[in-house]
Amino acid sequence: MRTERIDLAAVLEKTALFSGLTPEELQLLAARTVRKSFAAGELLFTEGEPCHGLHIIARGKVRIFKTSAGGREQVLAVNNPGESVAELPVFDGGPFPASAMAIETAEIAFISRRDFQAYCMEHPEVALKVLATVGGRLRRLVGIIEELSFTTIRQRLITALLRLAEVEGKRTERGIEFQLPASHQELANELGTVRELISRNLMRLQAEGLIDVDARQIVVKDIKGLKGLLSAST
Repeated sequence: MRTERIDLAAVLEKTALFSGLTPEELQLLAARTVRKSFAAGELLFTEGEPCHGLHIIARGKVRIFKTSAGGREQVLAVNNPGESVAELPVFDGGPFPASAMAIETAEIAFISRRDFQAYCMEHPEVALKVLATVGGRLRRLVGIIEELSFTTIRQRLITALLRLAEVEGKRTERGIEFQLPASHQELANELGTVRELISRNLMRLQAEGLIDVDARQIVVKDIKGLKGLLSAST
């Protein structure tokens, strides 16, 4: 992994934490920033590792996840360019509470813990935005806990399919077509289950005539029926 100090003001400007800063302020912060490059599948950091600074995604996507003692993964979030990663340990001094892995080739703007804390002292509005960001993540985590606690795997899968149909789907003669953004294993990690149950439930929905499945390619043939299953189970 190669790192180099470069001007990342344009990257920082697109990051929610630093919106509102002047060009001069962005240049000063960029001077304290280094770029780190990660290959697909490479870890940015692991759960329990000491936190040395703030990671901001400049390019690529990053998966945030926890791993059980038995090796099972639970995906907590997938972060995109312009988003910061694991802000809380920068302030509380604790280790990273989860691991982060590049889903694809990624470039990270990295600001050391000391530099970022000093910058927040100089610019309290940035600290307030960090607080808002952490609050938003907490709400999402509460949602994940609620989903895992009170819904079945079938319900979670149907919810994911409906969301993808709405966001990614294209209407064709066959129905609403889209491609799963990840493998069945990765989808299982996101939904808190195992690959076999994802595949089994997809086949069950196909047998019921609601969808067609071809590896990662999905066709929703009966969107009303799919929504009906979800509403009937709530």
